[in-house]
Amino acid sequence: MSGKGRSNSWGFPRWGDYDSSRDTVVQKECDRHGCSEAGLCPAPKSPNNPDRWYFCQAHAAEYNKKWDYFEGLDKAEAKERARAEQAENSGYAETAHYGWGGAGDGTRSGDEMRALELLGLDSDADFEAVKKAYRKGAKMVHPDVKPGDEDAAKQFQALQVAYEVLNQAEARRTWKG
Repeated sequence: MSGKGRSNSWGFPRWGDYDSSRDTVVQKECDRHGCSEAGLCPAPKSPNNPDRWYFCQAHAAEYNKKWDYFEGLDKAEAKERARAEQAENSGYAETAHYGWGGAGDGTRSGDEMRALELLGLDSDADFEAVKKAYRKGAKMVHPDVKPGDEDAAKQFQALQVAYEVLNQAEARRTWKG
């Protein structure tokens, strides 16, 4: 019997060729100068531009680190876009009702996130960590410790506002549940 009618690739999975071509597949490299990793992460070259950079994962994260989604919009347009997107993505906030919510999923407001950032805390920090960070920061820039220092006074006021925002949010959370 000739080998023409039978395949040597039997069983499962079939390890034989699916295509007669064995040419190499060209993979795009990262567009960051000097990087030879695979460029699998597209990133826009500029807002509302269809052209894309293709970065490796590390350089894509670096490129997007300070991306301002609202760049080029005036305050009213930015506020309207943020409101529209929050309305579209309200499902994340709803999951908190069922106990699925966690840090970074919409259970904290933008003001709370900014306050946590000012205190140098992660988004999943509990209120005890907030208290410790506030006390530590307040001791360093308190007007009694640094009398006459305007920068320290402004930092102290910012810390007070951040603490108050997080304190009120904690009170709301504990009152609901």
